[in-house]
Amino acid sequence: MDLYSGYINKLIEELAALPGIGNKSAQRLAFYLINMPSDRVRHLTKVIMDAKENVKHCKICCTMTDQEICPICANKARNHKQIMVVENSRDQAAYEKTGKYDGVYHVLNGSISPLLGIGPGDINLKELMVRLEGDVDEVIIATNSSLEGETTAMYISKLIKPTGIKVTRIASGVPVGGDLENIDEVTLLRALDGRTEL
Repeated sequence: MDLYSGYINKLIEELAALPGIGNKSAQRLAFYLINMPSDRVRHLTKVIMDAKENVKHCKICCTMTDQEICPICANKARNHKQIMVVENSRDQAAYEKTGKYDGVYHVLNGSISPLLGIGPGDINLKELMVRLEGDVDEVIIATNSSLEGETTAMYISKLIKPTGIKVTRIASGVPVGGDLENIDEVTLLRALDGRTEL
């Protein structure tokens, strides 16, 4: 039995399909949106569409940006000889919040997962290897501590070692199975400071 009318049910259903939104949160959001003034709803819709149409991947590090080159890659004050490899833009944002890392990033936009049919060619490894042809001293692998993250870290390490570039892995202050975006800044800093060479 449907509790609400068709339009409300459809809105709740669409919101509940978003990651991290359960049924109760979807209901709460649906009623909030319905009760918002129409001009605010139109503005929110426009902001979502603008982001969808204008956000792309940085030509250098592959993070999400609305410019050709993201602000981090464009910043000359950053240490461009140190590249931290992360799985996604959310992980990059987690490290940026610490305010302690002054290198640049490379966003894989995924991790190797044979069970899901995701291989090395399905993530941004080719782009990373092109970057390593430049002047790079260290690659910090900061993939998640999941099976997929560890598999990806080992694969990247084996790819980079022959180049002579120093390869390190963030320390185990990050819990196994934890996603970087959900970890507090102190733990992230400890993991970065305690990284080890692979």
